[in-house]
Amino acid sequence: MVAAPTDPAARAWALMRGFVEAHNRHGELAEALGFRLGGGRGKLLFQLRDRPMSLSELAQANGIDAPYVTLIVDKLETQGLVRRQPHPDDRRRKLVTLTAAGHEAIATADAILLRPPPAVGTLPADDLRQLAELLTRILDADRAEDH
Repeated sequence: MVAAPTDPAARAWALMRGFVEAHNRHGELAEALGFRLGGGRGKLLFQLRDRPMSLSELAQANGIDAPYVTLIVDKLETQGLVRRQPHPDDRRRKLVTLTAAGHEAIATADAILLRPPPAVGTLPADDLRQLAELLTRILDADRAEDH
């Protein structure tokens, strides 16, 4: 058995990771969708939620090369979740857009992934507000480090 970290930051991180890992929803998501969203497919699918993107935009947004994005989009297209269409400004480029099935898959994933575990709902409202505030501060600090 591994000893609990004594550093407060390491302890908090270990507790957060343990809680999230204990409530992993990948299996439930795969069962509901009929396939797994691994291999970058889920991330790309969610990025297309707001607007179509070109293959090069997807590659840049994910820090991966164009051939790998093409492989991911090929898989999403085979599953009927996206389609390629000519870019309106440059017919040599392709835009990747969600299909109706892609929108449905995102809605299903949201319903599963955004549903809090029951233990979260047992906390009093003040504790939940405090937890949300702390997590917001952590995310803000993380974003500030990225810039």
